[in-house]
Amino acid sequence: MKKIDKLRFGTAGIPTCTKGDTLQGIKDLRKLNLDSFELEFVHSVNIKEDKADLVKEAAKKNNIILTAHGSYYVNLSSFDKKKIEASKKRILDATKILFLCGGHSVCFHAGFYGGQQPEKVFEKIKEGVKDIAKQVKEFDKDLWISPEVSGKISQFGSVDELIKLSQEIEQVMPCIDFSHNFARSIGQANKLEDFREVLNKIKNNLGKEYLERMHIHIAGIEYGDKGEKNHLILKESKFNYKDLLKVLKEFKCKGVVTCESPNIEKDALLLQEYYKKIKA
Repeated sequence: MKKIDKLRFGTAGIPTCTKGDTLQGIKDLRKLNLDSFELEFVHSVNIKEDKADLVKEAAKKNNIILTAHGSYYVNLSSFDKKKIEASKKRILDATKILFLCGGHSVCFHAGFYGGQQPEKVFEKIKEGVKDIAKQVKEFDKDLWISPEVSGKISQFGSVDELIKLSQEIEQVMPCIDFSHNFARSIGQANKLEDFREVLNKIKNNLGKEYLERMHIHIAGIEYGDKGEKNHLILKESKFNYKDLLKVLKEFKCKGVVTCESPNIEKDALLLQEYYKKIKA
């Protein structure tokens, strides 16, 4: 599997300062001295196959690691089998383009409980992700399939569920959205020891090497009694990003930190600059 040289900070989508497309966004990230870029395929896969080589070339030239966020319209635990098949296709469509672009991992929200027992939902989602992984292996054995920690308590996607999923299916690793975990816990998972607990769970259950290829999301976030409400600028949020960054350095994590705040590149730079100041 591909390894990443360090913890790389970047944006979820084209920087707000970019006047242009994905290719210009990649160039602008290098000018900003950021190191990663998440292709946002949340509404549609907006890069055509014949343009993927240009994106791959631009990312390589500018030393940018690419990830992707798959469709919002995914529910692998639906009661409707047609919706499950359509969800798998949407994830695969995103994965195929990311593969052509030379990317690292594709993340997505896997599904909803919808009144079903969590154990039953786990098995349904496991079946769907297993089929996706099998098909991805046919064209790329290095690209990670990364179900994401979800911010609402009605959604499948706790840290424990995703670690278990990753244990049981090859080429799957969790996308750890620490801000979503904070919102999902209704503001509880926000201390140094909480962040340590997450990384220790990954290390002890999946292996230390998973800490060297992480796919992480961070943003300011607002939550209510049902979990996530919306993303905020980091300084306007109660999310304790400073202690999280200390723990990421303590565990010598490598991989990608994608900022999903509304001011994506400003908060990505804030995170990167604070991380660099932390003494190992």
